[in-house]
Amino acid sequence: MDKISQAISEIGIVPVIKLTDPERDAAPLGKALCAGGVPVAEVTFRAAGADKAIRLMKETCPELIAGAGTVTVTEQIDAAIEAGGQFIVTPGFDPELVEYAQNKGVPIYPGCTTPTDYHAALKFGLELIKFFPAEQSGGLGKIKAMSAPFPQFKVMPTGGISLKNLEEYISCPVIAACGGSYMVTAQLIEGQRWDEIAELCRQSREIIKAVRGNK
Repeated sequence: MDKISQAISEIGIVPVIKLTDPERDAAPLGKALCAGGVPVAEVTFRAAGADKAIRLMKETCPELIAGAGTVTVTEQIDAAIEAGGQFIVTPGFDPELVEYAQNKGVPIYPGCTTPTDYHAALKFGLELIKFFPAEQSGGLGKIKAMSAPFPQFKVMPTGGISLKNLEEYISCPVIAACGGSYMVTAQLIEGQRWDEIAELCRQSREIIKAVRGNK
């Protein structure tokens, strides 16, 4: 596994972020994530300016691992990389995007939920894949079932993850990290409730540490 993927796996949780006002929120949000012990962010292109948010987060918190999510076109990969983005996440498996990111030398985690998706990921030599939407696609039971014929993969489930089921997911050895938006909801960001975000990150890390040991 590459260094970025390994670092994400060690953190164990990836905040999935939609920022509507990057200039106002990116810097303080980055600080809150780092303060909570979760120095990683998947900034989604569901809102314009994701590349700007990545740049501002990296300028404010160089130690933070920042990447782009909901990537659907190659132009977004270019924008993310130029802004300092260190990984790419796509909702589904798009061979063009996977090949493009690999040629650019940036890790990409495509959304995979079917045997066909897993087969495609295998052909591209991927080691870490996103399982999205996790709960709606069969959850942990399906992830475990898929790992039987495809033991090569570590998985990052995203969609329906919360503090309530984080322990169950992260206890599974197939899971490298979980993606979640519960600690970075629109309400928390709009209210600029940075201390609450940091606290939710801390709680998440405590759960992960309790399961994995103090690593």
